[in-house]
Amino acid sequence: MCGRVYIKTSLEELVRNFAFAERGAIDALGNRFPRYNGAPTLDYPIIIRDMVREPDIMGPVFASARWGLMPAWMKPGGRPPPINARCEGIGTNGLFRSAYRSRRCLVPINGFFEWKDIFGTGKSKQPYAIAMADGSPFALAGIWEIWRDNDIEIRSFAIVTCEPNEMMAQIHDRMPVVLHREDYERWLSPEPDPNDLMKPFPAELMTMWPIGRNVGSPKNDTADIIDPIDPDPEPTLI
Repeated sequence: MCGRVYIKTSLEELVRNFAFAERGAIDALGNRFPRYNGAPTLDYPIIIRDMVREPDIMGPVFASARWGLMPAWMKPGGRPPPINARCEGIGTNGLFRSAYRSRRCLVPINGFFEWKDIFGTGKSKQPYAIAMADGSPFALAGIWEIWRDNDIEIRSFAIVTCEPNEMMAQIHDRMPVVLHREDYERWLSPEPDPNDLMKPFPAELMTMWPIGRNVGSPKNDTADIIDPIDPDPEPTLI
């Protein structure tokens, strides 16, 4: 599960950090970042494989996309668009199969959030922020689609998830697929099934820390959202 992310830089700085990609049509996103409490249904800059120069020169390009995958055949008003795609079976699941084979993307972020179920009942959860140990921005593996209705065109995406690494397993049973920079090009390539890239990222390269529960509301979107706190002590089992 990955249901909340944060981008603590301006759009311009984010683009500079992923300078291998062409800028693309993302200017409309400029005043929406930094975003410290990014939820689904909002628009984000993603990196896709698209035409960068004519004739037919393909390469990585920034594009704007809504979080929540909407395949072309999805009818409005139905079930909510999925925000995650489990890597297990992604190549055969009818909801994700086509996008996985030909429309994969990178989702650049500075970190994401996850909630630890303290008592195992779902009633009391401690949120954590997760990032790279060196503080650098990174990219999650995603898939994207375009939904059209007359003059309306919506690009959307979902984040691919996998089994947790040793660090994430302390708080949750899933984590987003974090890609190594040397694997960005392959994930974006026409290769139909790069399934070996969908694996837990090394725990020793990541860090996590407890944060305040005000992250639970996306309306709370200030820099102090990611400040570390001293969590409530967990119960001792007798």
